[in-house]
Amino acid sequence: MQVLYPEIKPYKEHSIIVDMPHRIYIEECGNPDGLPVVFLHGGPGSGCEPFHRRFFDPEKYRIVLFDQRGCGRSSPHARLKNNCTQDRINDMETIRETLGIDQWVLFGGSWGSTLGLLYAQTHPQRVLGMILRGIFLCRDKDIGWFYREGANRIFPDQWQELLRPLKGMQYDDVLAGYSTLLNSENELKRMGAAKAWSAWEGGCATLRPNPSVMGQFTDGHTALSLSKIEVHYFINHGFIEENQILNNMDAIQDIPGIIVHGRYDMICPMDQAISLHQSWENSELNIIRDAGHSSMEPGIVNALIKATDEMARKQNSRA
Repeated sequence: MQVLYPEIKPYKEHSIIVDMPHRIYIEECGNPDGLPVVFLHGGPGSGCEPFHRRFFDPEKYRIVLFDQRGCGRSSPHARLKNNCTQDRINDMETIRETLGIDQWVLFGGSWGSTLGLLYAQTHPQRVLGMILRGIFLCRDKDIGWFYREGANRIFPDQWQELLRPLKGMQYDDVLAGYSTLLNSENELKRMGAAKAWSAWEGGCATLRPNPSVMGQFTDGHTALSLSKIEVHYFINHGFIEENQILNNMDAIQDIPGIIVHGRYDMICPMDQAISLHQSWENSELNIIRDAGHSSMEPGIVNALIKATDEMARKQNSRA
């Protein structure tokens, strides 16, 4: 069983203005002369964590991590203005050009898989390969599974906790109700809603309850950006056309991809990974039989480390 690489610290940090008012935090770790890889965090709205650096061999990879607009150490925090999917694709190109990288490997999970696929379809000539986990195709039925009808039948008790802040309100669906709460001028209502939203996601992320994963989701700073930005994106259908990713797979058929997905993923059900794999001739699919959604599930960690090692071997053999 593979485990995460040892802890490392960045050798360089950057803060760049992409457009007003957004400033993006970027860090570089590992080997400055190694194979470039960019880590794409989930959400949209979470941010990078120190353990995200540890999926890669620091002797072989030049590891680039950045907090997407409104997330983590980027600023302004949880800002929705000028924050859509195409903005984030553009930010990735700005980062790549700023760091002087010609081509890179994409590594992303959940929303990070969505962003990675959309970036690759827009800029296929810049992508050496992809390692994607917990596939999220961001179709209406994929959003609806988790916020309308589906996951609520597997976790009815936790669903009731998600609905609790909406008690007494009139709303069309959960997304609309939370949009009202999260944009309220009442700070207590905003934070209460943010933590309830994030606790719903954190509680469904692992096969067995994991206090560490739940703690990451319900941290106040993360919970506010995660909830506000997710609602903003999902009400707007991810700012993409319905089934856009699968409809544009021709653009990336020549790019090698490794897909890792937990069989018991209750946030992004496995049919999304199957559909992607079947539409992508140059991909391999690894189904983890004893895992849910989280990248910290032991079986998923094992598969992701094997994938990054394999990608480095293949890319270095071509060099």
